[in-house]
Amino acid sequence: MKKYPKNKFELAPLSETDGGGWLITFPDLPGCMSDGDNIEEAIKNGTEAEAVWLAAADKWGPPKPKSLVARLPVSLHRELSSLAKAEGVSLNTLMVSILSRGASELKPRQHS
Repeated sequence: MKKYPKNKFELAPLSETDGGGWLITFPDLPGCMSDGDNIEEAIKNGTEAEAVWLAAADKWGPPKPKSLVARLPVSLHRELSSLAKAEGVSLNTLMVSILSRGASELKPRQHS
Protein backbone atom coordinates (compact mmCIF):
# COMPACT_ATOMS: atom_id res chain seq x y z
CA MET A 1 0.00 0.00 0.00
CA LYS A 2 1.38 3.40 -1.03
CA LYS A 3 1.76 6.05 1.62
CA TYR A 4 0.72 9.61 0.86
CA PRO A 5 1.34 12.81 2.79
CA LYS A 6 -1.31 13.80 5.30
CA ASN A 7 -0.96 17.52 4.56
CA LYS A 8 -1.77 19.45 1.40
CA PHE A 9 1.14 19.39 -1.01
CA GLU A 10 2.10 20.87 -4.36
CA LEU A 11 4.07 19.17 -7.12
CA ALA A 12 6.04 21.06 -9.76
CA PRO A 13 8.41 19.86 -12.46
CA LEU A 14 12.04 20.87 -12.03
CA SER A 15 13.85 22.26 -15.04
CA GLU A 16 16.73 20.34 -16.58
CA THR A 17 19.12 23.00 -15.24
CA ASP A 18 17.85 22.12 -11.74
CA GLY A 19 18.47 18.43 -12.40
CA GLY A 20 15.01 17.52 -13.71
CA GLY A 21 12.46 15.49 -11.80
CA TRP A 22 9.74 16.83 -9.53
CA LEU A 23 9.65 19.15 -6.50
CA ILE A 24 7.12 18.57 -3.72
CA THR A 25 6.36 21.35 -1.25
CA PHE A 26 3.95 21.67 1.66
CA PRO A 27 2.35 25.14 1.84
CA ASP A 28 1.23 24.61 5.46
CA LEU A 29 4.61 23.26 6.64
CA PRO A 30 7.19 26.06 6.16
CA GLY A 31 10.41 24.80 4.66
CA CYS A 32 9.17 21.23 4.19
CA MET A 33 10.04 20.04 0.69
CA SER A 34 11.67 17.23 -1.19
CA ASP A 35 12.08 16.01 -4.75
CA GLY A 36 12.31 12.89 -6.85
CA ASP A 37 13.11 11.69 -10.34
CA ASN A 38 9.40 11.14 -11.01
CA ILE A 39 6.08 12.03 -9.37
CA GLU A 40 5.85 8.78 -7.40
CA GLU A 41 9.37 9.18 -6.00
CA ALA A 42 8.74 12.84 -5.13
CA ILE A 43 5.57 11.87 -3.22
CA LYS A 44 7.41 9.04 -1.42
CA ASN A 45 10.29 11.37 -0.47
CA GLY A 46 7.80 14.10 0.45
CA THR A 47 5.95 11.73 2.75
CA GLU A 48 9.23 11.02 4.57
CA ALA A 49 10.10 14.74 4.74
CA GLU A 50 6.63 15.49 6.12
CA ALA A 51 7.05 12.85 8.86
CA VAL A 52 10.41 14.30 9.91
CA TRP A 53 9.05 17.86 9.84
CA LEU A 54 6.03 16.87 11.97
CA ALA A 55 8.22 14.97 14.46
CA ALA A 56 10.50 18.00 14.84
CA ALA A 57 7.50 20.32 15.23
CA ASP A 58 6.07 17.98 17.88
CA LYS A 59 9.37 18.02 19.80
CA TRP A 60 10.35 21.69 19.44
CA GLY A 61 7.17 23.38 18.23
CA PRO A 62 6.40 24.46 14.69
CA PRO A 63 8.70 27.01 13.09
CA LYS A 64 7.43 30.54 13.18
CA PRO A 65 7.41 31.96 9.66
CA LYS A 66 9.04 35.31 9.19
CA SER A 67 7.77 37.99 6.86
CA LEU A 68 9.93 39.57 4.22
CA VAL A 69 8.90 42.62 2.28
CA ALA A 70 10.99 43.18 -0.83
CA ARG A 71 10.63 45.74 -3.57
CA LEU A 72 11.08 44.10 -6.96
CA PRO A 73 11.42 45.71 -10.34
CA VAL A 74 8.17 45.26 -12.27
CA SER A 75 9.97 43.16 -14.90
CA LEU A 76 11.37 40.75 -12.28
CA HIS A 77 7.98 40.39 -10.57
CA ARG A 78 6.37 39.69 -13.95
CA GLU A 79 9.05 37.09 -14.79
CA LEU A 80 8.75 35.34 -11.40
CA SER A 81 4.95 35.38 -11.54
CA SER A 82 5.04 33.85 -15.02
CA LEU A 83 7.47 31.16 -13.90
CA ALA A 84 5.36 30.35 -10.82
CA LYS A 85 2.27 30.00 -13.00
CA ALA A 86 4.14 27.74 -15.45
CA GLU A 87 5.39 25.60 -12.55
CA GLY A 88 1.91 25.44 -11.01
CA VAL A 89 2.98 26.92 -7.66
CA SER A 90 2.36 30.14 -5.80
CA LEU A 91 4.76 33.04 -6.20
CA ASN A 92 5.64 32.69 -2.50
CA THR A 93 6.46 28.97 -2.89
CA LEU A 94 8.59 29.67 -5.95
CA MET A 95 10.55 32.42 -4.21
CA VAL A 96 11.13 30.31 -1.08
CA SER A 97 12.37 27.46 -3.28
CA ILE A 98 14.74 29.74 -5.21
CA LEU A 99 16.04 31.36 -2.03
CA SER A 100 16.52 27.96 -0.35
CA ARG A 101 18.58 26.65 -3.25
CA GLY A 102 20.63 29.84 -3.41
CA ALA A 103 21.22 29.91 0.33
CA SER A 104 22.50 26.34 0.35
CA GLU A 105 25.03 27.26 -2.34
CA LEU A 106 26.21 30.26 -0.32
CA LYS A 107 26.87 28.39 2.93
CA PRO A 108 30.45 28.93 4.10
CA ARG A 109 32.75 26.00 3.59
CA GLN A 110 33.71 23.97 6.65
CA HIS A 111 37.42 24.13 7.38
CA SER A 112 39.14 21.19 9.00
